[in-house]
Amino acid sequence: MKKNAAIFLDRDGTINEEVGYLDSPDKLVIFPFTFEAVRLINQSGFKAIVVTNQAGVARGLFGEDLVEKIHAALREALRQKAALIDAFYYCPHHPTEGSPPYRRSCDCRKPAPGLFLQAARELNLDLSASWMIGDRYNDIEAAHRAGAKGILVKTGYGAAALSGEGPDTETPAGRPDLIADNVLEAVRLILEGRA
Repeated sequence: MKKNAAIFLDRDGTINEEVGYLDSPDKLVIFPFTFEAVRLINQSGFKAIVVTNQAGVARGLFGEDLVEKIHAALREALRQKAALIDAFYYCPHHPTEGSPPYRRSCDCRKPAPGLFLQAARELNLDLSASWMIGDRYNDIEAAHRAGAKGILVKTGYGAAALSGEGPDTETPAGRPDLIADNVLEAVRLILEGRA
């Protein structure tokens, strides 16, 4: 059976505005260019998959039910503009904050590659033909550790990351393959490169 390729998307700061901890659906503001970006992914034959760290669960700021509610709202807002997310994967853990079972070292918190590997198993993905688009070096490192390529966008924490002022620092594994202004430009770069 032929394997699928995917474009993995970070959530906060990449497809919607970075607001700190997104602890209410009312705070969800999707970037206007996200709709076209996801439609282009859908039309290209790539799978559109969101992979996101949600340590607010571990920190006790909100429960997994809220993460699911926000993903349902995001899915519906995109669907109304003819854009489809194929799957959402998130990590609710943190290695040092909160209480068990959420306070633990795991293989799913980016920059670990666990979310990518899970998606590859469940959706029959060829990670070597896949891409990650995110606003942090951790996103890119996770992609590289999974065998995919990564694009850093300048939205969210991306511009700060590029100036050395972001929440994480560039590592050799986290060096982006490409840099783009936003998720739409990143998707276009991927699709032009494949054409």
